[in-house]
Amino acid sequence: MTRVNEYIRAPKVRVVTDSGELIGVMSSREAVSKAKSIGLDLVEIAAKADPPVCKVCDYGKYKYEQSKLKKSNPKTTTKLKEIKFRVRTEEHDYNLKCSRIENFLEEGNKVKVQLQFRGRENAHKDLGFVVLQRVAEDMVGMANLDQRPRLAGRAVTMLLSPLPKDQRKRKFLMEHGELIDEDDFDDDDEEEEEYEGEVVDMDESADEPED
Repeated sequence: MTRVNEYIRAPKVRVVTDSGELIGVMSSREAVSKAKSIGLDLVEIAAKADPPVCKVCDYGKYKYEQSKLKKSNPKTTTKLKEIKFRVRTEEHDYNLKCSRIENFLEEGNKVKVQLQFRGRENAHKDLGFVVLQRVAEDMVGMANLDQRPRLAGRAVTMLLSPLPKDQRKRKFLMEHGELIDEDDFDDDDEEEEEYEGEVVDMDESADEPED
């Protein structure tokens, strides 16, 4: 919430003009008085600064300009999708999952690809790296490899992000050129979450398969 005039709580503030010119540091009461004496308002624009920065301006005009700025720079939320493979994923299922990854990338989402080891597969973790490396190679026309395959406990994971639209080239299509239908997928194969900013790096365990 933007504080204005008497609602500004800081005892002292740094005051600037509407054009950004520094007036000086003074008590908030004095600053409000100076602003009102010339028919303007004192608007807090940087509350976390020390001392807080306030602008002498027309508050109605300030609000209008801020609303225009938000509309011209809409807040975007990127989804982090997840697709799971298995060591023995059959060829048909592999193609379906890769097509789904392409769908996510086409929508501008990042994709975490995960392969979970089960039972005796834990003794052959190198096979998990082989599968994910194949996926990474198959996605070169659609994605950047933000995080190469790495071991995280009993799973291998990697992170993909979409290439610019004009560089994307899909590989996994049906025989007649149609995209594989979403209904061909199990709900357990997909997870998603929303985040803003950078993706937090995943487990920092060894990058190479265990012996």
